[in-house]
Amino acid sequence: MAAVRAVLLDLEGTLYANEKVIDGATEAVAELRKLGLGVRFLTNTDSKTAERIRVELAGYGLTVAADELFTPVVAAQRLLTAAGARTYALLSRELIGLMPTVAAAGPYTHVLVGDCRETLNYAALDEAFRAVRGGAELLALQRGRYFKRVDGDHIDTGAVVAAIEYASGVTARVLGKPAEDFFRLAAASLGAQAAECVVVGDDATTDVAGGRAAGLRTVQVRTGKYADQSAEGLTGNADHEVDSVAGLPALLRELTAE
Repeated sequence: MAAVRAVLLDLEGTLYANEKVIDGATEAVAELRKLGLGVRFLTNTDSKTAERIRVELAGYGLTVAADELFTPVVAAQRLLTAAGARTYALLSRELIGLMPTVAAAGPYTHVLVGDCRETLNYAALDEAFRAVRGGAELLALQRGRYFKRVDGDHIDTGAVVAAIEYASGVTARVLGKPAEDFFRLAAASLGAQAAECVVVGDDATTDVAGGRAAGLRTVQVRTGKYADQSAEGLTGNADHEVDSVAGLPALLRELTAE
């Protein structure tokens, strides 16, 4: 088995939760760097710009360079620009303005769905459905079922994607986790093979499932969504589990010695 050269870290639920940094998270990231491991930060956050996410991470004491952060928003910008797309976007107001291919009217070549709490209504949902029925490719920044906040759980982008899929009979192409290409892109940016990387996260359905499918070793932390997913019988498929990211450096010392 190849020695570990790089670590792909989930953010929410792994490094921070409920707007608070996980105990020992900043120290763990610093230790990974001291061990000489390449580090990338992967998130399915689909309501904010990459720069805003980096500023928020700095507030948690986590310094992340621009090329270390991977989001589905960045993947969408690259894909749609390269395709010369005419895009109908169900996105937050912050992100709609950053998508260079959003068209004012049809016909559309792509429908892009992300966090649209601010903009979603029946007319917008119906327009997306009609565009897909007309042949536009359906793209999802991510398809999480729900996300956690201090005030409780909230419905996530996946529910909106599922509605369009059900009505149109078309399956969306997912750009963020658990898409295999998302993990491979992050690994390639470090010059590492999939087998030399470990993905670390709290979500069995995105971090673990996607990492395994892409050929990476997986570590699930018992923070964030772990308790909910354990109760649903979704956990247990990761190569390793640790109580929190604070225990990651010790595990990786063992793996790097292999």
